[in-house]
Amino acid sequence: MATRRQATRLLSQCKFRPQLASRRSISTFFSSTSSSSTFAPWARYAGLAAFGLLASVPLTYTMAVTEPLSMDSLSLAERDQQQKKNEGISETSPMRLRMEKFIKEQQEHIVKALEEVDGTKFRRDEWQRKEGGGGITCCLQDGKVFEKAGVGVSVVYGTLPKPAILKMSANHKNIAPDGEVPESLEFFAAGLSLIVHPKNPMAPTVHLNYRYFETAKPDGTSGAWWFGGGSDLTPSYLFDEDAIQFHRDLKEVCDKHNKDYYSKFKKWCDEYFYNKHRGEARGIGGIFFDDLDETVSDKENTFAFIQDSLKSFIPTYVPIVLKRKDMPFTEAEKEWQQIRRGKYVEFNLVHDRGTSFGLNTPGARVESILMSMPLTASWRYMHEPEPGSREARLVDVLQNPKEWV
Repeated sequence: MATRRQATRLLSQCKFRPQLASRRSISTFFSSTSSSSTFAPWARYAGLAAFGLLASVPLTYTMAVTEPLSMDSLSLAERDQQQKKNEGISETSPMRLRMEKFIKEQQEHIVKALEEVDGTKFRRDEWQRKEGGGGITCCLQDGKVFEKAGVGVSVVYGTLPKPAILKMSANHKNIAPDGEVPESLEFFAAGLSLIVHPKNPMAPTVHLNYRYFETAKPDGTSGAWWFGGGSDLTPSYLFDEDAIQFHRDLKEVCDKHNKDYYSKFKKWCDEYFYNKHRGEARGIGGIFFDDLDETVSDKENTFAFIQDSLKSFIPTYVPIVLKRKDMPFTEAEKEWQQIRRGKYVEFNLVHDRGTSFGLNTPGARVESILMSMPLTASWRYMHEPEPGSREARLVDVLQNPKEWV
């Protein structure tokens, strides 16, 4: 009888458990650049992994007799979900969980602050990709102050195949520290990206993105890691004091962490956000950086820099908008704003690596990728600003980037 009871108990502990596919497709990740689209600091590598990552694996049976499932049998996403459920997220949690928590908190903070300026609520969409990953997209359209504003968070788990790992190892030696490149590596990527297009042509458009990427070892601990991000301003009408304030505030954050950051990242920004076919910058710049890893600074100090940079957005940008949102403007000045927005769209669709990667990734959430686009824009054939005008001065600055601080 005892033997029968033991057999019954054993059968009751047999669980049917479909094994997850060993490879997961790389998700769209909000851009490192202009779009609140895909954060693509890794786009130039991860594109290699966008194909053939879904593998069908036979269903198997997992026996749980007296012990719970081994952590070794869980994917990185499952490990993290279990940790969040059992322990929550604290200062001792893995960096990927702390970054996810931080950007979601900042998304709520930024949305609330912009709603207070505009008086209009954001639409909030929480979404998942069947291939893996998901995010939260908050968008405001046709507001009182903002024609369009978007604040998006994306959190992605996936698997890098060997070709992508080989490509990444050129810049990140610790992705294969022993010189042995594995067949695949699980990865995590998370970021926050925003874009704001005000209605008043005297108020500048702003873009921001901060992101984190890491690979995982078989036991779930962090392997290679790096941060990227930046913020930049795109005015239709140039107010020097606004440009100076924007750059000064960014420089103060940079200087707090490394005196070399601002000059390096400002130059990087000017070079990246450049409309090659027009021979001019997209805007008056800011900072832009990628691949900040242990060769630059340790993980904790770099995360502190990311936190300070993102937290500085509202106190830097909102005062500029409040100064400009109610200024009078003419129909001709509104039309100039539309022409400048056309140039903005050109950069996003022609040159931006993140937008291109996102739109070419199977299963991408196109609405989130193109959230960076203004509601309205204009293209006039052979349009040239009048010499000596404010419009002409802006173009001159875009063609010859200035040192604002």
